[in-house]
Amino acid sequence: MFTRLQEKISWRSGLTAVMALLLVLVLSPALFTKETALQITLANERGSLPDGFYIYQRLDERGIRIKSITPAKDSLIILLDSPEQASAAQTALEDLLPETYRISHSRQYPRWRWLYCFNRDISAI
Repeated sequence: MFTRLQEKISWRSGLTAVMALLLVLVLSPALFTKETALQITLANERGSLPDGFYIYQRLDERGIRIKSITPAKDSLIILLDSPEQASAAQTALEDLLPETYRISHSRQYPRWRWLYCFNRDISAI
């Protein structure tokens, strides 16, 4: 009876280990790829940032797909799928927005950036 119990536990542990390994293999590309970001800031201290919905609409009209637009300290962060999309978005935004805004490539964010939420320093995100 004791050996049957051991076999049952061993079989379940092996199945759990295989399932965990498969889950890691399936999710690893999504966890370790990076997203490309643009940052919109004010060129001078006067003024306000553009409306995120306006930016979303104008870029969507041009076929540029945005993952998210997030307000950050004194800027807007726009996450895009690829560097090509970021370049197209930067060109479009330079045409759309007046010169009072600075549009620049921001660092690439790992998709698992939500782990940084446990860090109290928001600028690290």
